[in-house]
Amino acid sequence: MKNPEIKIVGAGLLGTSLGLALARQSVIATLEDQSKANLRLAIEYGAGVESGPEPDLVIVCVPPDMTADVVIEQLQQHPAAIVTDVASVKSKVAQDVALALPDHAHRYIGSHPMAGREKGGPSAARADLFFARPWIITPSKDSSPEAIELIRDVALRLGALPVELNATEHDEAVAMVSHLPQLVASLLANRLNLGTPDQLGLSGQGLRDTSRIAASDPELWVQIISQNSDSISPLLSMLQQDLAQLSESVANIDRSGSLAKIHALLQGGNSGVARIPGKHGGKSSNYQVVTVVIEDAPGALASLLTFIGEIGVNLEDLNLEHSPGAPIGLVELQVVPEVAVKLSEQLVSNGWRLV
Repeated sequence: MKNPEIKIVGAGLLGTSLGLALARQSVIATLEDQSKANLRLAIEYGAGVESGPEPDLVIVCVPPDMTADVVIEQLQQHPAAIVTDVASVKSKVAQDVALALPDHAHRYIGSHPMAGREKGGPSAARADLFFARPWIITPSKDSSPEAIELIRDVALRLGALPVELNATEHDEAVAMVSHLPQLVASLLANRLNLGTPDQLGLSGQGLRDTSRIAASDPELWVQIISQNSDSISPLLSMLQQDLAQLSESVANIDRSGSLAKIHALLQGGNSGVARIPGKHGGKSSNYQVVTVVIEDAPGALASLLTFIGEIGVNLEDLNLEHSPGAPIGLVELQVVPEVAVKLSEQLVSNGWRLV
């Protein structure tokens, strides 16, 4: 397929990242943004140019509460183009577009790359943001196969993994795997405001892992939650029931059955984590962890990773644990079981210390 002409509306994190990723594939996008500063910065980064030919595809990358209006505007402005967006809620946008432009709604196909960062804006953009991430496409019954294929082609060019769902299926899925975790992380992190500096100084990797996404933009998430409240609300109700049962069991720890209920909850957490797909669609529980001690010094991690590459071992995942002020860090290396012994032996024989 020839290179499509692409216009990106919105030069924030996702829009600029899209432009950078497309530029790597020799596709120079046209960029548009209400913020002149964001637009200039994205162009200076190499994410695209300010003007270009009539687009084959317009990708709308604006805040959720603006998405439908901008999609409608772009459909009117480019009558021959396919228009998609990257908003994380699809049903509301599709309904608004169909209501406003019933004769042109077939040219709108919702999509949603499952990628992002806690930071926003063009300065946080990364060309590899979409690599190996699902890119959900939500066509309607009126969408043409050619239009769907155009969006699939763009996703594949960026190294993403296209997945087709209808808008309702999408919204229910992201409520489970994205919107609920965000709210739970924010609730947890909010409790940290009650902690003393001495208490928080004891924080380990577990707290950092479970609270990381709580640093996300509150204004953006208010918009997302308001548009997907129908899918999120039942999940919160079920979580509330679980929390009430846990609270009662902990408060009455000596009562018969309390420990069994707590154990069942913890065991349910084990089985839930095991269901999260790992790299290449495999399960993370299939990997073996080799933990290496490294010094808190410049180049220590780079040296370890270089050595692992030189001995021909492929890492499936990596986690770095380091507490502020500690002279060492722990690097958890996830590998397939058949290479774990080789990796451990080679590391020890070359002076690395394992846990």
